[in-house]
Amino acid sequence: MLPTPYLMALALLIGRAVGEGWEDRIGAMGDKVLEVPEGTEVPYPIFQFKSAQPEVMSYQVTGQTSGKISISKEGWLYLVEPLNWAEESTHNLQIEAHGEIDTEIVDGPYSVTINVKDINNHPPVFSLVEYHGEVMERTSAGEPFMRVSATDLDNPDTPNAKLSYSIVNQIPDRLKKPLFQINSVTGEISITPDGEEHLSAKESILYGMQVDPEGSVENLKKKFAEYCTPIKEMSYELNPFFTCVERSESKRMNPADEPDYILIVRVQDLEGASENAFSANAKVTVVVKQNLWRSPGPVTIRENLEAEYPMKIAQVQSNSPGALYKLGQKERFPKFPFSINEGGEIFVTESLDREEKDTYVLVVFAQDGEGTDLEKPMEIPVIVEDVNDNPPMCEKEESVLEVQENEAMGSQIGALGAYDLDEEINSLLSYQLLTQQPIPSSGSMFNVDGLSGTIQIRNTLPKRKEIPEYRLTVKISDQAGAATGLSNECKMVIKVIDINNEIPVFEKNDYGTTTTPEDTPPGTVLLSVLATDADDPGTGSSKVEYHITDGDQDGMFAIDAEGNIYVAKPLDFESKSTFRLRIDAKNPEPLVPGVEYDSNSTAFVSIEVTGVDELPEFDTDIFEVSVPENATVGAPIVKMDAKDPEGKEIRYKLEGDEHNWLEINAETGQIKTKAKLDHEEVAVISVKVTAYEKESPERAVQKDVTVRILDVNDNVPKLTENQAFICRKKITPVFLYAEDRDSPPFGKPFTFVIAQPKKFLNWQIETVDDTSAKLVLKKAPDDEKTFILPINVKDNAGVGVSNKFEVRVCNCTELGYCYMQPEAHAWKYGMPTTVAILAGTFGFIAVILIVVVHRSNKNKQKRKAKEADDTDAML
Repeated sequence: MLPTPYLMALALLIGRAVGEGWEDRIGAMGDKVLEVPEGTEVPYPIFQFKSAQPEVMSYQVTGQTSGKISISKEGWLYLVEPLNWAEESTHNLQIEAHGEIDTEIVDGPYSVTINVKDINNHPPVFSLVEYHGEVMERTSAGEPFMRVSATDLDNPDTPNAKLSYSIVNQIPDRLKKPLFQINSVTGEISITPDGEEHLSAKESILYGMQVDPEGSVENLKKKFAEYCTPIKEMSYELNPFFTCVERSESKRMNPADEPDYILIVRVQDLEGASENAFSANAKVTVVVKQNLWRSPGPVTIRENLEAEYPMKIAQVQSNSPGALYKLGQKERFPKFPFSINEGGEIFVTESLDREEKDTYVLVVFAQDGEGTDLEKPMEIPVIVEDVNDNPPMCEKEESVLEVQENEAMGSQIGALGAYDLDEEINSLLSYQLLTQQPIPSSGSMFNVDGLSGTIQIRNTLPKRKEIPEYRLTVKISDQAGAATGLSNECKMVIKVIDINNEIPVFEKNDYGTTTTPEDTPPGTVLLSVLATDADDPGTGSSKVEYHITDGDQDGMFAIDAEGNIYVAKPLDFESKSTFRLRIDAKNPEPLVPGVEYDSNSTAFVSIEVTGVDELPEFDTDIFEVSVPENATVGAPIVKMDAKDPEGKEIRYKLEGDEHNWLEINAETGQIKTKAKLDHEEVAVISVKVTAYEKESPERAVQKDVTVRILDVNDNVPKLTENQAFICRKKITPVFLYAEDRDSPPFGKPFTFVIAQPKKFLNWQIETVDDTSAKLVLKKAPDDEKTFILPINVKDNAGVGVSNKFEVRVCNCTELGYCYMQPEAHAWKYGMPTTVAILAGTFGFIAVILIVVVHRSNKNKQKRKAKEADDTDAML
């Protein structure tokens, strides 16, 4: 029993709850899911249960109360002690309503789940107070080298436990730039792009070699002997100078003793987005380690170098002692003249040829004995340095250029094509004209630019008929003609071409009239025209091009390069029947000044288009319409519209309507319904509509029409079975199944409810899937009984009716069958009637048996009498 002050406080709270209208905290008996914030002050009313049973005198709560949850006689579920999410996030309870006798359950039990709502009352905690990390020089920015972590006891599914990491201080900060960064979600620490550039290890002897305790000391002794004069007869261990340096170097081996950087890392809950967030700090010490794994490249090797091979060209060193080195190539090449030894020395194994390959990219691996990479693979470019070992070459064995016979002096007519396989420094070419054949009386006709190889005209060219071509020999030298350069000679032919001083001339200027029907297919050639040019054959000056320049604004016709005039687009006699085409003949090359095209280069063609009787045409290619299945009879669906190009009268007919639901107006083409439509019977009707000329029905065209019948919610879901039984001693749910002929969205999923829930409190329905549910009997009745339940089944659109469902709760056999007599129904007999029928049936069978036995005995007596007569006769 709670103390009196406690009960008074609870009563006041309950009174205030009712007074303030906490209707959402009061409700009928039933399964509930409730939520209570953790740490709520007590006493605290959670929810009041009100049973519909009048005999209820008290309530009882059981389950995971943890001694913190209780219930009053009035049904108020309340807190005795504050709840703690970290201890128990969910309390599963059972609520029962009792009568005058405490053990008598009048209503329930019902399940009640109380979810404890977490509040942010736990600060995050780092796993360590101080973290130590090491990062290598030139580590890639963003690549994590260590991680900090923290935990929070609040609910991990809420922002209360969502942690955010940040770096609040970096010591030292000489560059005033952040050299480190942290992933706010994972706590992984990496360096920034500035850190990748600026972080470097302190100068050190031990640390500068390899991290090997014994080897490092030996390395230190070698360095000490190299730079200092040892004291005779004094060991290194007793030499105060040596031991001082050794102590100084050894401090670099422990990151905590002398870190390079100290980071202050903060973690906040609520994802760091609230001023009320809890936080914690941790210290992170970072030592920057020397990175021995560095590229010695790029390496330059002179091509065709005479040396002793293999020749050392570079060396690499891993940060891990005993690493095994391996050499590969970035791109596949049949020849790979490089190798590496166990000490990381890289060799070229033979002389290189830059013209064969000018750059190699070596990929160096440092691995352990199992082939695992100890370092990130390193790329070393090897550049092959060029020497002048290739003479300049002519692009063609004999270059050919063309020049018009009237070309002006100083005109550039082209350039000599040449190249050199060496690099630019060794392939700077110079040109020199050696010979020209023939040479007119006026002297050399051409000039060659010494650096570009451009050919210019230096004198007026004779007519083509006098000299049709010239042959030149040009010397090309590399290194711009230096004494040490290489040279070659190239041949060139310069052809003098005719100028365009003649115009094309048609063989006749009028080609008369050509007739063609309007259904002539595009591409059909109607006639050909011809024009010739007196310029040199095979040149641009003599080539003739034909153009239709007038009389065909819509481009119904076209002409090809041979002068063939053909149909380019479908013709239409009704739109235009007569064409007068103008054809012009021109050269692709411009005419020389003073020469103009005239009437000789123009011809005319007349084309007459004759009409044909064309088929009717529908105004659209696709007909697909939709109509709801509840459309009234006679409702218009779609109007088919066809026209005859010649303007003749059109009629329509419809075919393919197997259900005889549609009809078409023969004159207007309007399609209507003539019977009730049913989506459930057929959803799509495909018909053919024919448009034909009234006077010539054979002149017809067909069009497919698709009519989609849209579903409407004209069917209600119904139970497939309306009877069932339940054994009193072994109560199991009864499955309800329903069906609906409508399509989505008017069909499933179905909703099953008891139409009068207050009248049938001992029954409840649980959904199984879209089309079924379970009917559950909560408590068995005292005796066998038949229930008629009104079950309302609704479809997805909320449409449905009540279905009567008969359930007999009966005593059952071990096999689960009712053995009490069923009640009489209109469709079956009761027990008295059944017994009477059985008695009558058995009586009828007995009479038949008596008759059969009597006849059998009578037949036996007749046979015996006959046998006796036969015996007497024989005697």
